[in-house]
Amino acid sequence: MTHRWLVCLAYFALTFPFLTGATLVAQDILSPEVHPDRSVTFRLMAPAAQKVEVRLEDASGEKPLAMTKDDNGLWSLTTQALTPDIYSYTLAVDGGVIIDPNVHEFVPNHFGQGGVFTIPGSPAEAWEETEVPHGEVHHHYYKSKIVGDQRDFFVYTPPGFEAKGKTKYPVLYLLHGYSDFANAWTVMGHANFILDNLIAQGKAKPMIVVMPLGYGAPKLLEHGWKNLGHDELWQTNIEKFSDVLLTEVMPQVEQEYPVKKDRESRAIAGLSMGGAETLYAGLNHIDQFAWMAPLSSAIFDEPAKTFPSLDAKQAEKIKLLWIAVGKEDGLLKPNREFKAWLTSKNIKFTDIETDGAHTWPVWRRNLVAFASLLFR
Repeated sequence: MTHRWLVCLAYFALTFPFLTGATLVAQDILSPEVHPDRSVTFRLMAPAAQKVEVRLEDASGEKPLAMTKDDNGLWSLTTQALTPDIYSYTLAVDGGVIIDPNVHEFVPNHFGQGGVFTIPGSPAEAWEETEVPHGEVHHHYYKSKIVGDQRDFFVYTPPGFEAKGKTKYPVLYLLHGYSDFANAWTVMGHANFILDNLIAQGKAKPMIVVMPLGYGAPKLLEHGWKNLGHDELWQTNIEKFSDVLLTEVMPQVEQEYPVKKDRESRAIAGLSMGGAETLYAGLNHIDQFAWMAPLSSAIFDEPAKTFPSLDAKQAEKIKLLWIAVGKEDGLLKPNREFKAWLTSKNIKFTDIETDGAHTWPVWRRNLVAFASLLFR
């Protein structure tokens, strides 16, 4: 064992004394264990702990579920049958929140890491890896002149893609939310598997999907969750991201991949912060994008100032403005207000309100729904 790992284990033991002893060597503990009846068992060895909960996130938000301890200090909980989906969770131990030390899949996030597991469907859900032809996900790095940092983006190419082939593809720019990394749509959204399945079923056109890093002002992350949406840096973040997308990411994609370059072959979509970026970049550049899908979007306080040139005549060029939000989402009210503002300007849009909160189960289903509508 290296010196670095010894230091990490010592820090872990000092920080979480309720886990000392058995947890650090309990490699034979299976958690989470998904059963054939779709129930799940969570386990944690923490003999000194007084209270342990599983904080499980589903479509309607996070739910605390109490675990019980046996005579050996092993805490456990078996849930009722769960709806087929991809779930994330953490463990709350005497007030401290940790990641299950036995889990093997993880949430990639600046603030909200956790464990991940899948309840498979029968038949398989649209986001599951199935026996169909698969596309590929490519990882790119570059230096941003606008932001001044090294950053990355991911590109999904559909099954049968040939970089030097004659086929040119439409392209969807798919944006993550605040606190996410650039890989959020592949790790948590399973966007690549969703496109594989939809394309195999003839429900979606073969397309290239570009998933860029969404921070035009990365310093915003230093603020955590404080005062989001009402900070000057938030506006700077949105504006600079739009510049990065239009002048750095898109030119690279169009140089390296056989994509169609007309506006009717470009779509933009995103969740939360990415929804705000979708609206800002899309509605202010209708000459660049014909298809737009903001999901659970953060909303601008003064849309008339944010979209000064937007009117009904200009909006007629939009092929699809698909505005989706969950009925339990904290952004439901501002989204409804924004849709009312669009209606007051006689701008047409598709109004989608589904069950669910501000969660990945909602956004995965959103992608399944609107991807089928693009480039028709």
